[in-house]
Order: sequence, then structure tokens, then C-alpha cells
Amino acid sequence: MAHFYNKDVEEILSQFKTNDTTGLTSEDARQRLEEYGLNQLETKRKKSFFKMFVAQFKSFMIIILLIAAAISGVVGILEGEGLLDTFVILGILMLNALVGAFQEKKAESSLEALKSLAAPISKVLRNGSIAEIPSRELVPGDVVVLDTGDIIPADLRLIEAVNLKIQESSLTGESVPVEKSAGKLSADDVPLGDRTNMAFSSGMVTYGRGRGIVIATGMQTEVGKIADMLQQVEDTETPMSRRLEQLGKVLGIAALIICAVIFIVGVLYGNSILSMFMTAVSLAVAAIPEGLPAVSTIVLAIGVQRLVKRNAIIRTLPSVETLGSATVICSDKTGTLTQNKMTVVEAYVNHKHDHINRNSPATVLNDEENRLLSISVLCVDARMKRDDDGNLEYIGDPTETALLDFGSLYGIDKDIIEKSYPRVAEIPFDSERKRMTTVNRLDEQSTRINVKGGLEELLAVSHRIVISGNIRKITEEDKALIREANESMAGSALRVLAMAYKDLPEEPRNVTIGELESDLVFIGMLGMIDPARPEVIDAVAKCGTAGIRPVMITGDHKSTALAIAREIGIYHDGDLAITGSELEKIDDEELNANVSRYAVYARVSPEHKVRIVKAWQKHDEVVAMTGDGVNDAPALKQADIGAAMGIVGTDVAKGAADMVLTDDNFATIVSAVEEGRRIFDNILKAVQFLLSTNVGEIFLLLVTSVFNLGTPLLPIHILWVNLVTDSLPALALSVDPAEEGIMKRKPRKSKRGFMTRGMVWRIIYQGIMIGSIPLAAFIIGLKDGGLILGQTMAFATLMFAQLVHVRNLHSNTRSSLAISPLKNKPLIGAIAASTGLALIVLLIPPVREAFSLTIMDGKHWITVILMSLIPIFVVDIFKLLKINGTRHENNT
Repeated sequence: MAHFYNKDVEEILSQFKTNDTTGLTSEDARQRLEEYGLNQLETKRKKSFFKMFVAQFKSFMIIILLIAAAISGVVGILEGEGLLDTFVILGILMLNALVGAFQEKKAESSLEALKSLAAPISKVLRNGSIAEIPSRELVPGDVVVLDTGDIIPADLRLIEAVNLKIQESSLTGESVPVEKSAGKLSADDVPLGDRTNMAFSSGMVTYGRGRGIVIATGMQTEVGKIADMLQQVEDTETPMSRRLEQLGKVLGIAALIICAVIFIVGVLYGNSILSMFMTAVSLAVAAIPEGLPAVSTIVLAIGVQRLVKRNAIIRTLPSVETLGSATVICSDKTGTLTQNKMTVVEAYVNHKHDHINRNSPATVLNDEENRLLSISVLCVDARMKRDDDGNLEYIGDPTETALLDFGSLYGIDKDIIEKSYPRVAEIPFDSERKRMTTVNRLDEQSTRINVKGGLEELLAVSHRIVISGNIRKITEEDKALIREANESMAGSALRVLAMAYKDLPEEPRNVTIGELESDLVFIGMLGMIDPARPEVIDAVAKCGTAGIRPVMITGDHKSTALAIAREIGIYHDGDLAITGSELEKIDDEELNANVSRYAVYARVSPEHKVRIVKAWQKHDEVVAMTGDGVNDAPALKQADIGAAMGIVGTDVAKGAADMVLTDDNFATIVSAVEEGRRIFDNILKAVQFLLSTNVGEIFLLLVTSVFNLGTPLLPIHILWVNLVTDSLPALALSVDPAEEGIMKRKPRKSKRGFMTRGMVWRIIYQGIMIGSIPLAAFIIGLKDGGLILGQTMAFATLMFAQLVHVRNLHSNTRSSLAISPLKNKPLIGAIAASTGLALIVLLIPPVREAFSLTIMDGKHWITVILMSLIPIFVVDIFKLLKINGTRHENNT
């Protein structure tokens, strides 16, 4: 691609066949509009809601459940029991698919947000005069006129810049407006943020005026390239979806194998093929936890509501769990780790440094400090006003608003002080002399010249200095001390402004640079920076204890990035920092090999951010990316979890993100990680509960089939247990509070499934226990009253034993009897509701007959109740003996 920043204006005019004084003719513009198209962003064709809905049925477990539903329908027709089982399974799957599709539908708003950034009207030279036209009708070669407050409508090569400053933080990440010029840049490879003779679409003019030639429109602009990248980035698969898919495959294959074994064994026993086929189908239904997809979806949805209370809005359900698995947080600096507000943090006056304590500013100032303050407030064009709530708002260049804020800290209000010392003349700042001067009346006759600007530019016109009330000639020793102080402040990445003044006995007759900016009295310097958010230091420290690596990625300068990174604890001795230009020279293989060594990336472009995220993902890391600007959007979408800032964040960033932080607080993402871990722990509890009960059902059917004892449970019994008895308590487990020390353990590996050795052990031994209890009840009932009583007792014991067993899931180490039931009040309600539903099935005659059950007498009821209490004591014994599987697990 051609670089326009290293070409002369004449070359640009010639290349685009335009004129800098007359612009294009209407006919030229019309032809170019046909050739290049409208200056707007294109969108790719989106998936219809129907396609999104169908896509929810592609997981292995869902396919197995669909097959089970079909087979249940066939068996129901053959047995004359109808299609109730089939409709129940399909209803659950339809609900799950609708929830997933609605979430996906909400997530496709990035490009619409990008469109909203476009300026509606632009001022251009057409036919030799300035005309206002819709921005979408701009074409390459148009000459655009820029004034303060204008939004840049397309990518421009500037041909005129008068004190021009453009805010580009949403595109480049740089926190302060960039001073622009029209001169040619000599370098061949200049980063986006350093192309000072270019203006980019979506930027805003904060100061001065200028003109530029349109060199790119629509999808060819830098913002357009980001839009294209957003379309190209494929959605990443979340750890939750990977684990559920893995679990579904394991369960599906296990069900098929067990069904085949049972079928063959039963036929060998001489049972009819049809009866064994129905038994095998019962087993298949038992093997698959029908409620798991719905339970996991609803648990995540409950997590979303909890996170709203923590100032985090989740846009995609699986992102909740993904947060808990995060191992790397790639964070933008400006507005995310910092306040996105230039703030004075250091003063230099009387040859002394003074670090500003904003929480407890000094109450007594000397004369020089007071004078420095008054100059910083009087010599600015920024304004201040109060909103409806009485809070101060600053309007103007961020550097100048920082000076007003500094004055406000010490009780100096610009409007009030200007009434006492009104401005009578001024010489605006310009980029050549790098100074601004105001003339303020002190009394009826005398005036004061206030000057601020770059240090060397002020020293060149300052012949005197004031030290502790004594005005004397400035010496070389003074200048050396001042320059040393400036280097110290610049070394801390501070933006330094010098201040000087002189008093005149009367109002100056000639407002000229030569008369006003000469023989000045140097008074001092102010250093400012976009400071770190106070809460970020603790949040970064918590990331360290939680095994999460924070990384800074910014478009700002390397020195500024390093200063902030050191302050908040992201950068340590031995870490490396790299710029975008240096990154360009590294291929993907080298970056992948060394990505863990880099703690800070500075002056990077959107393409670099995506490369960095991908490099971490190559190491199987789960990457969270935080950001607020247009430039962050592609990386937010590429990351496993993208977190956008809700207040200062652009709509583009919010549209590309999975999560929006409504308080723009970096610490909120750490709280969200903690909530994500709690949710994942609780999903594990639900999975363990559901699978242990499914294993129990399989064990029960397997033993009775192998020993030819009869059929203890019908398919409708198993469906009822899996979808009603199990699901309510499993859902209630989702609100279990977090375990102690949840943020002092390392994240789970992204490829590690649910089925750890400890998890498998607990599912197996608890499943055998859950299966053995109704097996014993079935044998007792079979002996006392025949098959139907045996099935009734097995069904009742299985339901109640599971409702007792759910209390074991609060902790894998602590006794269930030692944990207060009030720890999870919704679980008490879920157990009570499931118990009530079970009693309806067992006691109300029409319902009992629909389930092919019989009435039990008092003796059998007592047997069922006592046997149902066994799980609490068995699991507590395993915990006491430390054989509950926890020693097989670690948190990595």
C-alpha cells in the first residue's frame, strides 16, 4: 500500500488530480463516487435467527438426546404409552436452543456502531468554494476543511495545519490530542500514532484548524480496516462449550457401549429381542443427563444477573464461565488502567520538586506556588462549568483542562480569577514557537504577561528567574538545574509545561511576540500524566495471587506505558517491553516463542493486538482483553473474553466485546473472574450431581439386567428423575457461595475437561451408592409385593436419596452435617419443591397410575425414608477418611 505521509503535498495533489484552492468539480466528484463508492462501512450478510436456532442443535450431546427422543417415541407407540417422553425431551431442547439463539442475535452490533462514528456533514472545496455535503458522498481527492469540534469524515493527508490538534485515542490509544502539521515525514515505516501529517476517520479536532486531501474512504480507511478485521475474526470456542462437547461425546459413546452389552446379555438370557431393546433404550435415556444442557444454560444466565450487580454486563452466556478460566488479561492502558484524564502530579518551583497529594493538598502556598497556579489557570483557553448535579466539567484541550483541574484542587476557579484579572490580549499557541501568551490586567494600569509552553522555548525568552521572592538574572547553573528537573519528570513519563511571566506598568501598545515574549521571569514547571486508577494496583496484585498474567497493550508511547506498568505492578525486573515497529520485524513463530516475556506493548496497531492475543492462545491460554477504543475492537472479538468499558468505551468496542464494565473499573474484571470461578465450581457441582445420579440409574439397570431380576425403572420414571427431581436442586446449586481462597488458586487449564480423576472417582462411587439403595429397595419390594411394588419402591427411594445426596455437593472436603442448610436457601426450596412433586406422583391416584406405580403401606414408606438417608452418612465417611477424590485434584 502507498504511504501518503512521506510524500510532498504537490505529489498528493498530482496523484489525486485535485487542486488545493478549488478542490474537485461536481462532475469529477460524481465520477469518483461511481468508481470508489459511498464513504461508508460495508457489512457482511448476517445469519438469520433460524440459522442461529438450528446451530444450537449441533453439539454431540444434543444429537444423542434427539436420537433418544426419537427412540422413546417409537417405544412409546409400541408400548401404547404415547409420545409424552419424546415431547418432554424435545421441549427441553427447544427451550435451550431459543435461549442460545437469542443471546447470539444480540451479539452482532459492532459494525452498526462503527457506522455511527461517521460525521453526517463535511465541509469540502467543490468548484472553488466551500460546500457542506453528506460525509458519505466524500471521494478520494476531495479537499476537506477542518475546524475545532469537527469529526474527521475520512482518512486525510493534511495540506494545511494551523495549531491543529486531533484527538485520536479511540483509534491509536494515545491519551492526549496529537499536534498535526502538513510537512512531509521522511521515514518509510511510521506507526499510525506518529503520522502527524495525517488525520484519520473518527478522530476529532480539539484545537486549531486545517485542510486535508481525502486519500481513503469507506472500507479503505483505518477504521474500515478494523471493520473488515471484525468480519474476518472467527468466534472463539469457549472452554465451557469445549467441555460440554467433550462430556457429551464421552456419555454418548458410553451409553452406546453399555446399551449394546445389556442387549446382548439379555438376549443370551433368553429374553425377547423387543423387551431387551426397550430395556436398552431405558438405559440410554438413563445414561444421558437430559437436564444438563438446560441446567448449564440457566446457571450461566443466573450468573449474568449476579454480575450485573457487580457492574458487569455479559453479552454472551458462555463468557461467564470463560472468565473463571482466564489465564491472561491483555489490557489497554488509556481509560482502562488509567483514568483517561490528564492530571497534574508534580510541580517544580524554587528549584524544588513537589509531588502533588490530591487527597490532601497543601493548605498554605508560598508566593511562587500561588503565582504558578494563577498562570496555569489564566493562560488557558479551556473552560469549566458545573452540571446539573453541581459537579465540575472541563471543556477544551486535555492538557489545559488538567491545568484548570489543578487550580480547582487549590480552590482557584477560572471564572472567578478572570473577573479579578481579565484577559485583555493574547497570542495563541502555535506549533512553531510552542508557547501561549495571555495579557491580564492586574489593576487600572498595570498588567501581567502570562506564558506557558515547552521548556527550551521558554528558557530561550526568559532572562530572569524568581527564587523565594527574589527576582534575579537566570544563570547557566539555574538552567542546568531546571533541565535536570525536566529530564527527571520526563523520565517518569510526565508531560512537562514550563511557566513564566513579567509585569508591565501599563497595557502593552503592540501585542506582538517580540514585545510580549521577551525578558520573562521563569517561575517553574508542572508535570502531568494520565494517572493509573487507584484501584488497579490491588486488582493487578489479586491477578498475581490468582495465577493470572496481566499484560499492557497500548497505542501510547513506550516511556509512558512503562511508567504506568511499573507503578501498578504489571512490569517487573526481567520483563520486556516492545513497540509496534519492533513487533513488525518479528515473525509469528518468534512472537509465539517469546510472548510470555513481554509485559508491555507500546505504539501498537489493531493488527498487532490481534497477533498478540493469538500468540497467547497458541499456548492454550484463555485470554481476556480489556479496552475502550475503536482500535481495541478486533482484539476484543479475537480474545476468549472481550471486556469493554461502558462509560468511556466506544459503541464499537462494546459491540465486539463479550462483557461490558459499566463502571469502567479494571478491578471489576477481577471481580468478574472471581464470579466466573464460582459459577464454574457450581456447574461442576451440578455436573457431579447429575452424573452421579445417572451412573446410579445405569448401575441399577445394569445389575438387574445382568442378574435377570426384571426392570426396576420404566423410561418415564428415568425421565422424571432426570428432568424434574434432579434439575431443580442442580439449578439451586448455582447460587452456592464461593469457596474460601477461590482467588488464591491457579486457573483451570482450558483443555482440561470436567472429568478429572477426582471427579470421576466421586461420580463412580457416589453413583454406585445411589444405584445400590434403590436396588435394595427394588429387591425388597419385589419380594414383598411383586414387580410393580418393587418399581414403586425403587422409584421413590431413587428420588428421595438423590434429594438427600445433593447436600453432599456443598463441599468435597467438609462434612455436609457441618454446613448450615441456610448457606443456600434456594436449595432448601428446590428440595422442598422436588419432594412435593415426588409425593404428587406417589400419592395422587391418577398421576400414580400414569406412572404405572402402586400404593405403599407404612412399613414400605419407613423403609424408603430410612434408605434415602444413607447418602449423607456414606459420603461423610469418605470425606472423613480423605478418600473423596480431592487428593487427585489440583487447580491447574
